[in-house]
Amino acid sequence: MNNLTPAELVYVKKACEITRDALNYCEKQIKPGMTTKQLDNLVEKFIIESGGYPASKGYEGFPGATCMSVNDMVVHGIPSDEVVLKEGDIISVDIVVRYKGYHGDAARTFAVGKISEDKQKLMDVTRECFFEGVKNLKVGHRLGELSHAIQTYAESHGYSVVRELVGHGIGKEMHEPPNVPNYGRVTDGPIVTENACLAIEPMINMGKKEVWLVRDGWGVVTRDGKCSAHYENTVHVTKDGIEIWTL
Repeated sequence: MNNLTPAELVYVKKACEITRDALNYCEKQIKPGMTTKQLDNLVEKFIIESGGYPASKGYEGFPGATCMSVNDMVVHGIPSDEVVLKEGDIISVDIVVRYKGYHGDAARTFAVGKISEDKQKLMDVTRECFFEGVKNLKVGHRLGELSHAIQTYAESHGYSVVRELVGHGIGKEMHEPPNVPNYGRVTDGPIVTENACLAIEPMINMGKKEVWLVRDGWGVVTRDGKCSAHYENTVHVTKDGIEIWTL
């Protein structure tokens, strides 16, 4: 598990603060009629003016500064001039900021105008899955305790958990060991260690768990066409508990 030094943790925390602020800024900009590319441009400008860099831009060829995933798109939606936000949509925005070589990562699903009760419930439960999970994130415990708690909570509300995509360690790289699944047994995974930084990100589907990769090679959508929500924070594990750095 990625145990960072105190000096490294300072940079990760700053990257996380910019990530948090960028998401808060993004939420205020969202309105029906704008494209996901327009929103992406605004967020990119905000990140750079805040002293960070959008780490997703150019990552393995990804063209956007953020991932913008609407309705049935689970993650990794490429910002586009062709995707126009409509009243009643939900949009998942995933932002990774690099600051002095270190990374912060977080995601939220936002409402576009007034949304249906079932979409709101999906967003609420996805967020709650994160907090149910991190109750079990403790030094000396198996990471599977967190994963199992997320799965159990989601399924208790009639939702399903995506299997193909997981959370991860984070620090000098955007993605570092260990993988952090949102499903599994309490006995799975490595032992949690002090000063680990983890990006924990429930991806919860309204319908079935199965997903497709779309033709652009990035976007992932639900196979049944039902909506998906995403809620992610970067978490620092201490001997006394956790610190959520992107809230």
